[in-house]
Amino acid sequence: MKTVMITGCSSGFGLEIARYFLDRDWSVIATMRTPRDGILPPSDRLRILPLDVTDAASIAAAIEAAGPVDVLVNNAGIGWLNALEGTPMQVARELFETNTFGTMAMIQAILPQFRQRRSGIIVNVTSSVTLKPLLLLSAYTASKAAVNAFTESLALELAAFDLRAHLVLPGRAPDTSFATTARGRITGEGGFPEPYDDLVQAVMARFQQPDDAITTSLDVAEAVWRAATDANAPMRIPAGADAVALSPGA
Repeated sequence: MKTVMITGCSSGFGLEIARYFLDRDWSVIATMRTPRDGILPPSDRLRILPLDVTDAASIAAAIEAAGPVDVLVNNAGIGWLNALEGTPMQVARELFETNTFGTMAMIQAILPQFRQRRSGIIVNVTSSVTLKPLLLLSAYTASKAAVNAFTESLALELAAFDLRAHLVLPGRAPDTSFATTARGRITGEGGFPEPYDDLVQAVMARFQQPDDAITTSLDVAEAVWRAATDANAPMRIPAGADAVALSPGA
């Protein structure tokens, strides 16, 4: 039985990825900052562990508790939407600490066991915002684009040990709490700068328009599954109709 370790499983993509692998008879290690009972179906193949990807001691404890892992899915992340002028540098650093450096730290912690076994797969969940410049997303996009570039270079290093790394790029997902959480963070940091009001209103109006081309959590789980189980999967796997439309060759 194979084991997958997934970060950011308290809701959204991570929660659906955990369900998807459980339904396919994998052993699942679902991690989150604050573990909660009852969010996943009971199973003797499920373990829920506390993990803060910005804390080295928390990472070390989770990796030790997890034991042998076949696939690491780096899904934990935080969102942000604002003009650069409205983005405090502390917020920019928090984006990179979680989205970028947290991903790097998790991989660094698990690589020794992968390398020694010459077996293991890394799946990094980033975003389709890296495929097209979008308003008010400069800081967030930077934190995700860095993971894309990092992963593609890392894959070259890992190939020498028969290991694989892949990127899953989800599109806009209204069925998750990601946007709501980001809005709360924006409000807490003082909102949008007044000179950008017209721009912000235009962006928000666009978000309210109905659009059939969106991403569901299931789309993301299916893309992660493909990366984990298909030896011929491409480096970049778009997840969701909108992400697919933005991908080169679409």
